[in-house]
Amino acid sequence: MIGLVDGAPPVTVDTAEYVRLLGFPRGHVMAGRALELAEWARTWYAGHGRPWVYAQEVASLSVSPGLVRMGETVFRSPRLERVLRDAGAHGAVLVAVSAGPELERAAHEAWLAEKPDEYFFLEMFGSAVVEHLTTTAGARLCGWADAEAMAVLPHYSPGYPEWDINQQAALFSLFDRDELPGRIDVLESGMLRPKKSLLAVFGLTRHVDRVRPLTGLVPCEGCSFTPCQFRRAPYSRAETPVREAVEVAETRGPDYMTSTNALRRWADERLTLKTHDDGSIDAVFRYDGSTCSNMGRALAFEYRVTLGPRTAGFPIRSQMCRPSEGDDGYRSMCEFARVGDAFVADIERDAPVAGRPLADVFSWQRPRLGPGCFCEPESRQHKWGLVLETIHYALTHGPRT
Repeated sequence: MIGLVDGAPPVTVDTAEYVRLLGFPRGHVMAGRALELAEWARTWYAGHGRPWVYAQEVASLSVSPGLVRMGETVFRSPRLERVLRDAGAHGAVLVAVSAGPELERAAHEAWLAEKPDEYFFLEMFGSAVVEHLTTTAGARLCGWADAEAMAVLPHYSPGYPEWDINQQAALFSLFDRDELPGRIDVLESGMLRPKKSLLAVFGLTRHVDRVRPLTGLVPCEGCSFTPCQFRRAPYSRAETPVREAVEVAETRGPDYMTSTNALRRWADERLTLKTHDDGSIDAVFRYDGSTCSNMGRALAFEYRVTLGPRTAGFPIRSQMCRPSEGDDGYRSMCEFARVGDAFVADIERDAPVAGRPLADVFSWQRPRLGPGCFCEPESRQHKWGLVLETIHYALTHGPRT
């Protein structure tokens, strides 16, 4: 049996992971105000943060179609069941990590003090801390398992695809709470407090031969702990030094708030344009982001904009944002947990530049940065700015529409 209690784990957040969570383009090297804020958040947390990690092995594990039983508690997660079954898992380790309540309080104070940049960088650093703690906990488990001729499977948590977040409380009930180095509360919505926390299940298998040929069962591809001696596959987000050099040389147009390298990529990969006989244009942009709590649940939104013809200055006739069809990541956002579908209706009603020429996006006063979620109006305005700038770039730098 393995047990792990660490009330003061070292935290060395990988810069590339922090940059990714901040929403910068892949391989981007921060400079100026962004670098200043990033270093401030890192320094603040080093002096005030109180992270912790806890792990315990479950008493028993059994898997049947659609069901996973841990001890006397039954969970319904088809995906977790498939992973455990395919790997021939015989056991599991429960892991709880938290960046601590201090960061959450400091971020809230920054927001109340009308310091959105400081709030955002602290929030994202908290998410990076949770990722780091989960990653290093997995690495420690791999070390123990390797000595026991076992392999550790990728972690999975309530709120991930095919595991309802409402089962968070049931999972938490399996933990020996008296042994936790810090406090975690599970709200009725399934969200955790402090929100920069995570409960996870790491499966265990003695069938190491099954893990190696099945990429989906190897946690290494999602693990940024690059010096790990037990690595079975390369980290999928690894960057090459050449890419970093290219991104440093990125150029900005005279008006765009976003780098033209990012706008060019988004125009190619995320935007579709359809021109009608009367010159009007329908633009559809897909946004992929993540929530700011529970280690960031993936979410996808679709932006739809109707523009008048070029000769009229591309007037914005309508704009709307809604969750992408088939994606329910928005349900993991704090604001949805608070007000439900009324939150989605607020997002759909947002139309901050409707009725104005598309070029007015450059004179529109909006936040330069915003978290990946949609909970705050400022965050939604920031994303609308990205979308409209991408549309403008595509229409003025691509083939004439």
